[in-house]
Amino acid sequence: MKQGLFFRFLAASLTMLLSFGIAGCTNSFGNNPLGSSAAKLPGAAIFVSKQAPVMLSMLVNPDKLQSLERNGEISKLKSSLLANTGIDYKQDIKPWLGNEITLAVTTPDIDRDPENGLQPGYLMALATNKPEKSREFVDLLFSKRAIAGTNLTVEQYEGVKLIADESQPDHVLAGAAVGDRFVLFANDPKVLREAINNVQAAELNLTNSNQYQQAIKQLPKGALAVAFLNLPLVAQWQGLQLPETATYNSEIISLVLPNNKELVAETTFLGQGETLPPLQPLSKSSGALQYIPASAGLAIAGENLSRLDNSNLAQLWRQVTTAVSSSGKEGLSRLVQPLADLEKRWNINLKEDIFSWVQGEYAIGLLPRPEQTNPDWIFVAEKTESAPAGISHLDAIASSNGLSLNSFDLDTQKISAWTQVKATKLNDAPDKSKYAIDTKVYGIHTTQGNYEIFASNLETMDEVLNAKNNSLVKNRTFQNSIAAIPQQNQGYVYLDWTKSQEILETQLPILKLLKIVAKPFFQNLRSLTVSSYGDNPELFKGGVFLQMDGF
Repeated sequence: MKQGLFFRFLAASLTMLLSFGIAGCTNSFGNNPLGSSAAKLPGAAIFVSKQAPVMLSMLVNPDKLQSLERNGEISKLKSSLLANTGIDYKQDIKPWLGNEITLAVTTPDIDRDPENGLQPGYLMALATNKPEKSREFVDLLFSKRAIAGTNLTVEQYEGVKLIADESQPDHVLAGAAVGDRFVLFANDPKVLREAINNVQAAELNLTNSNQYQQAIKQLPKGALAVAFLNLPLVAQWQGLQLPETATYNSEIISLVLPNNKELVAETTFLGQGETLPPLQPLSKSSGALQYIPASAGLAIAGENLSRLDNSNLAQLWRQVTTAVSSSGKEGLSRLVQPLADLEKRWNINLKEDIFSWVQGEYAIGLLPRPEQTNPDWIFVAEKTESAPAGISHLDAIASSNGLSLNSFDLDTQKISAWTQVKATKLNDAPDKSKYAIDTKVYGIHTTQGNYEIFASNLETMDEVLNAKNNSLVKNRTFQNSIAAIPQQNQGYVYLDWTKSQEILETQLPILKLLKIVAKPFFQNLRSLTVSSYGDNPELFKGGVFLQMDGF
């Protein structure tokens, strides 16, 4: 198959799923509207090798999605996908298409000869409900190419008729109707032959991979789409270098619509043996969050930051960042750059100077300000036995950096501030000897109940102290966002998209491109929440919970 066409289909499939989620979230269905219409597991996995880097399956007929669309997004995607092919979806594909479309990168290099460049193998499998009609479609597709003057090659391989258009070496299309269940397309006849071999020699295919078998056990009920990744092979395909000590060797991602309010993307990373322990679960609804105002665009809640570096989350992060950085790529650098800037500006080590003493609950909030580029921030930490010494240590660091520690009252609240005082000569004053005293605040903190609250400035602290009746925990959007997270979770990151998109686009310019590619999704996205949960010592499980407008 043309590489361009393959990736167009892949992008279309993913965008259809996102569009479906948007539409589904705005409909009045009480449960998954597709019900039993979705396939349970990818049947096409029998064609895919154990050595395949990636397999993506959409487990629902596109027409089921189309019944939920609002603005014709899916119809437009179908038209775009089939443009210039001479194929009409309604007439040629719809009559026989079943409940599964699977796409796979079968190998990083078809001929396994790196000397002539890497040519990945691509496979597409379409489930059929009417074998005769699907065979007619394959014949029709290639006969139109023959009529246009293309020389086709036809061969019988293990009882299956393979047809290929190899007239353009860089844009090969091969197809076959295999049995009564699937139609296959590939970008090289070799890919089709190997797919057939994988069926006949069952030990070769993905369904008999231990990694895959363990991964599919983690799938939630009613998954509408599933992606399985063999991480070492994905790294090879993408030119990355996994560390030799890499813990996680496979990943499975699923897309679920649990009700009419949200879309859930759940992922599980499977390790080679036992991993580091998960983060400490939240023991209760975070009391620290009551001090984060509802105006926050981003909030993080968790417990015991001192254990972060010895957790499975840190283990996974180290594997990802090591793979990317060792390959000379900077895709993740922007995600951690704000933290690096903070450490440099304050001359601190986050792990040693802050994380080490935060052994109870904590919450972090970012508050966007239209009049400034950077948001204001709030950090709330429960006061455990180690907290007083940690807070005093931060005061000492501020002092060593030339800042003064000042105390004053804000109404009746005792406030401590890290400030820098500077005298400026007033050259335009009548008396040239007059000076103005400027005070710059670098941070303030105070105690409320059993929590120490840090803020970027006095205005933000005032908002925190008056947030009792307007805190984030009382915000309906926030409550809806965390409602579906399993109660036994290790904390979460909440993002209000409407408030935070400008900040995120500044830090991650690629988001501007994604907004163009998946415009329907971003137009309707209200908020997303990321959480990790589960206590299995051999895997890392997490989910992204997306709230959409319109319900």
